[in-house]
Amino acid sequence: MTWEQAINDYKLYLKIERGLSNNSIVNYSLDVKKLTKHLNDNNITTSPIQIEAETIQDFIYQSAKLVNARSQSRLISGLRGFFNYLIFEGYRSTNPLELIESPKIGRKLPNTLSEQEINQLISAIDLSKPEGERNRAILETLYSCGLRVSELTHLKLSDLFFDEGFIKVTGKGNKQRFVPIVPSTKKYITIYIKAIRSHLNIQPGCEDVLFLNRRGQQLSRAMIFTIVKRLAEKIGLHKSISPHTFRHSFATHLLENGADLRAIQQMLGHESITTTEIYMHIEKSHLKDAIERFHPRK
Repeated sequence: MTWEQAINDYKLYLKIERGLSNNSIVNYSLDVKKLTKHLNDNNITTSPIQIEAETIQDFIYQSAKLVNARSQSRLISGLRGFFNYLIFEGYRSTNPLELIESPKIGRKLPNTLSEQEINQLISAIDLSKPEGERNRAILETLYSCGLRVSELTHLKLSDLFFDEGFIKVTGKGNKQRFVPIVPSTKKYITIYIKAIRSHLNIQPGCEDVLFLNRRGQQLSRAMIFTIVKRLAEKIGLHKSISPHTFRHSFATHLLENGADLRAIQQMLGHESITTTEIYMHIEKSHLKDAIERFHPRK
């Protein structure tokens, strides 16, 4: 088995068996391609089945000089997944990364926006332009439903269950979940659909896509990033933000106002509660309030 064959088979496995998105598949296969480049650059001839732990260890050691601990940990995780796949398919009996430990990295707290900053960003949208109503609906949906940017761009008209108060979201691995939607966001989406979207020349294949560009095509992730960046510049916001910041803010504000962590986990579509626990970085004033309210020796 050649490296090229192994990578192509692995990509098919990730798509068909794991149901991962194209972005995830590209990232996972890129980890393996970095290893093959190292082998080629050093004239090392070995196959995915024959490669030994020492060779990979040397590659990891060389990579550590060029990337930070987080990137190194991501690389090790990606390679470990590739060799686990080879074991799963019966090509190998052991994983050469079994004894290679990932570097310990601190958990990075996500950037968040205050309610006032979110209101300022939305108020800065120029509603005199047709895309203004769309952009307001986009930001309201990101914040009130806690969506990933890819979940937002793939949202469909048929995913809107407004009478029931929910939207259907397709997340990572094509896993679907229902997320509650507040009346104000329903109102802004409805305005956009009736006043703006209904007048677009919608392209074939996009008839059911909710948020469209001026040409009647599905919005790209990059366009959502651009919308957020321009609004931040417009209000002079000196924070590094992205569409994902609205998702972080959604979770943080819910937690600060007393929402249950497991409910937030379900709405965000996290498989593990430990992923959601990163939002426990609430202000110390909330911790003090918890002690004063609930501790028996207050």
